[in-house]
Amino acid sequence: MRRSSTSVAACAVAATVLAAFAAEPPQARGTTVSRLYATGSDIATPRGPLLLHAAPDSDRIVGQVGSRSAFGSSTKLAVVGESGGWLGVISEQLGNRVRGFVRRSRVSVTHTPLSVEVNRSARTLTVWRLGARLRQIGVAVGASATPTPQGRFAITDKLRDFWSAYYGCCVLALSGRQMRDTPGWLGGNRLAIHAGTGIGLAVSNGCLRAVTRDMQYLMRLLPLGTQVVVHD
Repeated sequence: MRRSSTSVAACAVAATVLAAFAAEPPQARGTTVSRLYATGSDIATPRGPLLLHAAPDSDRIVGQVGSRSAFGSSTKLAVVGESGGWLGVISEQLGNRVRGFVRRSRVSVTHTPLSVEVNRSARTLTVWRLGARLRQIGVAVGASATPTPQGRFAITDKLRDFWSAYYGCCVLALSGRQMRDTPGWLGGNRLAIHAGTGIGLAVSNGCLRAVTRDMQYLMRLLPLGTQVVVHD
């Protein structure tokens, strides 16, 4: 997905952090996937500039976020666990499986009953609401050379008329990144769910595609910070 010059800098940070912290810390496993589907997503909003620590009580800083995302939206961090006065969070500033930790006192936390599940093998996207399947839609996923990465991500931005020749009506930008380069592709490596063709096939550079009517539904329904789990 194409990105602004601000997000280019974010990618440089993410590459450095990913090399140093390739594995997700055990402390970030506080919310299981099954519980996520049953209860929904907790969302943290920074009260100001926010440091992302490597672990609770750690002095090692792995990133920093401000009030706005790389694409200009209000910053929302998906909460994946809690340890004392610390929250484990998903951030676009970090690698796909890297979690940052923030002081609970530095954010305000809200809750949405919604979460999203993507099954790469079945080529489906399911919206969960408090344990019930609210809606299931067909999607296109990454081609074999550029697969959609598995893991837990968060919706960081809701973009309309953003490079519509590539992304159609609308885009849900995700915190994750494509880890395999596509020769000749100049659109950046941020993952997203966007409008497009090839539904039911593995044909994209890593993003998920849905038809326009389904994208419009997702845009209306899902708040920033909603968690998206991608698996086989």
